[in-house]
Amino acid sequence: MAKLEDYRLLCFDVYGTLIDWETGIITGLKPLLEQLGSKQPTAEQILGVYHELEKEQQSQTPDMPYSQLLATIYSPFASKFGIKEPTAQEAEIFGQSVGKWPAFPDTVDALQRLGKHYKLVVLSNVDRESFHASNAGPLQAVKFDRIITAQDVGSYKPDLRNFEFMLRTIKDEFGVEKNQVLQTAQSQFHDHHPAKEMGIKSVWIERQGTMGNQSKQIYDWKFVTLGEMADAVEKEIEAGS
Repeated sequence: MAKLEDYRLLCFDVYGTLIDWETGIITGLKPLLEQLGSKQPTAEQILGVYHELEKEQQSQTPDMPYSQLLATIYSPFASKFGIKEPTAQEAEIFGQSVGKWPAFPDTVDALQRLGKHYKLVVLSNVDRESFHASNAGPLQAVKFDRIITAQDVGSYKPDLRNFEFMLRTIKDEFGVEKNQVLQTAQSQFHDHHPAKEMGIKSVWIERQGTMGNQSKQIYDWKFVTLGEMADAVEKEIEAGS
């Protein structure tokens, strides 16, 4: 039976897996939601509407940078809740908020530990500038061996082109084959289902998240946090030494 230590490269989703995108999104939407006063929707309702708007916009404009995409869906989000039309400047502020979304408490330490055993690669749906802000800030400049964004590919996950681009890149740059990769992610919709279609093994970092959940759960390993995955890898290596 395969072990985690048998693989050479971890391909990470970032927002939802390393960065607490649900908290970041709700915080970014707070100026709109405050207008509802005491009639606040639940977090699940907020994230459900947001996720559907994001998914639809990504499908319609696959080459639109993520920060611009966020600004674009800000007004439709307000409309869904009967909130007055926000200004273009307010939408722009929301679009630029990505780099301020917080990392999960275990993320940086787990990445540093995992980086001793694997190549660390990012395959994210954001744009280069937004990821750079996250990496310089909440991710504390942790070192990744390769960063691939939707802006680089020209499409958004779960489009298989993103995974094909990643596989070509890591083979060319590191000599890593598909069977040596673990897609490491929270979202079933964005990552695990397309990874399965591509024949890539995956680790589900559940995070007890809402967005990207599917009724059918696909994974080869499952952990609640990335820290738990790092613990499991170290135990395997220690047991084999």
